[in-house]
Amino acid sequence: QVQLVESGGGLVQPGGSLRLSCEASGFTSDYYAIGWFRQAPGKEREGVACISSFDGTSYYADSVKGRFSLFRNNAKNTVYLQMGSLKPEGTAIYSCAAHRGVKCVPPFDYWGQGTQVTVSS
Repeated sequence: QVQLVESGGGLVQPGGSLRLSCEASGFTSDYYAIGWFRQAPGKEREGVACISSFDGTSYYADSVKGRFSLFRNNAKNTVYLQMGSLKPEGTAIYSCAAHRGVKCVPPFDYWGQGTQVTVSS
């Protein structure tokens, strides 16, 4: 059964850090590009970051560039999103998704259920 499971969300103060995990099962995630997306209440889903499957090249939305980083651990079939200097506007449900291929392009074939991140004092 193909599955993506996110974890690591929670409540954090502005300026704080969190590390989200996206664990894949039922397929080998190192052959897939993995993207992170977020959706805030009342807003459309937006792409946050993505890591390609071949050489691990990472791409980031301008809104998070310099504050977020992506890492792959192929042995654990897991991709991590390290988030720093978090802002209240970063409050959202964060989801990971997998694209069957090298590049970070749609369509994303598999999606996780998401994990809530709340940035508030």
